Amino acid sequence: GYPESLTDPSYCDQILVLTYPLIGNYGVPATEKDEHDIPRWFESRRIWTAGLVVSELCDTPSHWRQTKSLSDWMKDESVPGIQNVDTRALTKIIREKGTILGRIVHALPAKIESLPPIVDPNTQNLVAKVSRTSKMTYNPKGTPRICVVDCGLKYNQLRCLISRGARVDVVPWNHKIQNEQYDGLFLSNGPGDPSMCKETLDNLKQILASNKKPIFGICLGHQLLSLAAGCKSYKMSYGNRGHNQPAIHHGTKRCYMTS
Repeated sequence: GYPESLTDPSYCDQILVLTYPLIGNYGVPATEKDEHDIPRWFESRRIWTAGLVVSELCDTPSHWRQTKSLSDWMKDESVPGIQNVDTRALTKIIREKGTILGRIVHALPAKIESLPPIVDPNTQNLVAKVSRTSKMTYNPKGTPRICVVDCGLKYNQLRCLISRGARVDVVPWNHKIQNEQYDGLFLSNGPGDPSMCKETLDNLKQILASNKKPIFGICLGHQLLSLAAGCKSYKMSYGNRGHNQPAIHHGTKRCYMTS
C-alpha cells in the first residue's frame, strides 16, 4: 500500500505515480512499534519519495487503524503531491520513454526555460542519504547471526529475519564488514546507482577474496554483489524488477519462478 511505498528508501528522491483510481481511502496508521522497537506499519522512519502523483485523493479515510489522512501525513513530512492527473496515461508515457525526470509545480510559468534544471538523483550517492549511521542489534540472543548492510533496507526484512529466530546486526552502508562476526551476510535493497557506493564495493571485494560464508541480498544488494565480483550493471529503460523469471538452482537443478 501507499504507507509502505512512500516509506520505502528505494524510492528516495523519486516522484511516485500510483495508478489505482482512489488513493488515501484507508488513511495512515499510528507509529506504534513492536517488541523489537520496529514500527509495525511502515518500512522506514520517514517518507523518502520526493512527491506523489494520484488520480483522486480521498480526504475522508475510513479504517479502524487510521490516525490521519494521507494529505495530512504528507504535509507533516513536507512532501508535495498532486491529484486529478490521468495516472494511467502518464504511466503509458513512462512505459514508452522509460524512467524520466520531472517536477511538481503549482502552475506553468510563462517561460518553461525560467525553471531551474532538474537534477538527476542518480548522480548522487542516495544510499549514504538513507542508510543508518551506527550499528544496531536486534534479537541479540538469536541464532543464526546475520549481518545486514543497510543500503536502504525496509523494516519488513528485519521482521522476517527476526521472526525466524535470527540475531540481526544492522550496520551502515560503508561499515567495515570484514571486521564483523556473522553466519550470513545480507545486502539490503536501496536507491540509486550501485556504482556510487564505492566504499561498500571495496569492503565486499575483500569479503569475496577471503570469506566462505553465505552472502545474499535484495535488489541493489544483488547489484552490489555482482559489481564486487567483477560484473557490470546498467539502468534498464523500463525498470524490470526481475519477477516471474525462471531460475535454476544449481545444487538441485530445480527451477524456481522469481517474485
